[in-house]
Amino acid sequence: MVKLKPLNEQVMVLTGASSGIGLSTARMAARQGVRLVLAARSEQALRQLTQEIVDGGGQAVFAVADVSREEDVERIAELARATYGGFDTWVNNAGVGMYGELMDLSVEDMRRLFDINFWGVVYGSRAAVRGLRERGGALINMGSVTSEQTIPLQALYSASKHAVKGFTDGLRMELDHDGVPVAVTLIKPGPIDTPFPLNARNYLDAEPQHVPPVYAPETVARAVLHAATTPTRETYVGGGGKGIAASGEFAPHATEQALAAVAIPRTHSDKPPLPPGRSILYHASERLEERGDYPGMVQSVSLYTEAANHRKWLGAGLIGAGLAAALWRRSQRD
Repeated sequence: MVKLKPLNEQVMVLTGASSGIGLSTARMAARQGVRLVLAARSEQALRQLTQEIVDGGGQAVFAVADVSREEDVERIAELARATYGGFDTWVNNAGVGMYGELMDLSVEDMRRLFDINFWGVVYGSRAAVRGLRERGGALINMGSVTSEQTIPLQALYSASKHAVKGFTDGLRMELDHDGVPVAVTLIKPGPIDTPFPLNARNYLDAEPQHVPPVYAPETVARAVLHAATTPTRETYVGGGGKGIAASGEFAPHATEQALAAVAIPRTHSDKPPLPPGRSILYHASERLEERGDYPGMVQSVSLYTEAANHRKWLGAGLIGAGLAAALWRRSQRD
């Protein structure tokens, strides 16, 4: 079993740190005493976030990096070594979305999305393993519920997250076989209220929106920090996502029909599409934003994820409840 340090003793590398899940994780980790190496393409947003953390009594440095470039990822690792002497957890979080029917998407855009979402994880994972092979630690890759079940109108994004899952699972098996002390985790969020739909490359005739249930980015940040201290194979964030994945496994055709019937119309909002320049596919946003503009209810806690991450306590509670119930029934009979 890999032993991981408490958060207040860790150095964490975090890509995609200037927005959404990455930004929420950075802020939450800083409050827990984690020393941070923040990476993204948005220099001004990173500078602002780093100053915010330092002003709050934390420690952080940043690297402007495009994770689709292997040399940029290597610079992130070098910054961690130069500043802190290495790192204990590496989180591959950077990613971008794409909405539209597959036959409408340009090959150039599709390749660019895979360069960020898949190859960015490959480059980051390889850099992480090289840095952790001797000292041990955690590698956390950001997948999605779409790693398990493709969502229509996000099929290309889903394909990239399927690829991330395949790579992550294979790397975990090989490292375990070789006795390398690195805990490899795949986080699989459902819909999260971040700027993801606003920053995505959009081919629809309306601004895209999430299909509920939708969760706050803090729910994912808590799952990331749990995996940084507790070896965890994978974690779904959101019971809805877990339900969709399970349904797709046991009733694939019915699940696909239901998803097409529900997701395709409900992905279209009643707002006009944003200008193409809003997409971060080819350039940085420079916006330091955790939340998106989802108009419905956003759940601040995923009870499913909290229970799954504390299954030992949950199991003990269930055993205790069962024993109490048995004793009560016996007392009634007596």
